[in-house]
Amino acid sequence: MSDTSSVLRIVWIYPDLLSTYGDQGNALILRRRAEQRGIRTEILHVYSSDPVPAEGDVYLLGGGEDRPQTLAADRLRADGGLKRAAERGAAVLAVCAGYQIVGQSYGDDDDNPLPGVGILDIHSGRGETRAVGEIVADVAPELGGGRITGFENHQGRTSLGPAATPLSQTVTGIGNDGSTEGAYQGQVLGTYLHGPALPRNPQLADLLLRMRVGGLAPLAPSWGEALHEERLAAAL
Repeated sequence: MSDTSSVLRIVWIYPDLLSTYGDQGNALILRRRAEQRGIRTEILHVYSSDPVPAEGDVYLLGGGEDRPQTLAADRLRADGGLKRAAERGAAVLAVCAGYQIVGQSYGDDDDNPLPGVGILDIHSGRGETRAVGEIVADVAPELGGGRITGFENHQGRTSLGPAATPLSQTVTGIGNDGSTEGAYQGQVLGTYLHGPALPRNPQLADLLLRMRVGGLAPLAPSWGEALHEERLAAAL
């Protein structure tokens, strides 16, 4: 997408498999913040029986249980649409189970390594303890910085390869390993943050929009910014 006369295509992948903790809210807040700036949008729901189009602008994957996660990974690898979209420069936000499966490998419920989609240089497995609760982290300065909050509920532990960079440094909570939270590589972002992540952190929504639209007009603070400050205060 190159100008506001075009339609920003938001692709929500596999809501029938990957949609825990209200992850659909990520699509809704992207549409809201784009349309407040005069950018027309379209949300496409792609179910696990559908092909993934490679012509979208922003792709969203949510969380899921172990079996749906494995099904989603298998179908995304076989389909190839998400990988083609990432290669042509689409923005991707993958959350929790979605974050793990866009990587090089992830662990099943017995921690056996399984192949991921391969658009993010990370490897995930199972930790000895479960990470549950509020998390606060500081976003990488090159992405605009700022503090983000969310809710995590996972037993995964994620290590980053040389092509990936931490999305943020943890202040409280576990994230990848107790030190970093999430990862990014080009325009592919992954995180363990639920909440959903984008309504709780409008700056992340705007980061994804800028990846496809370019410069954005500022918006007056609203309920999203108020929610962000409220959850940040509660978590620290």
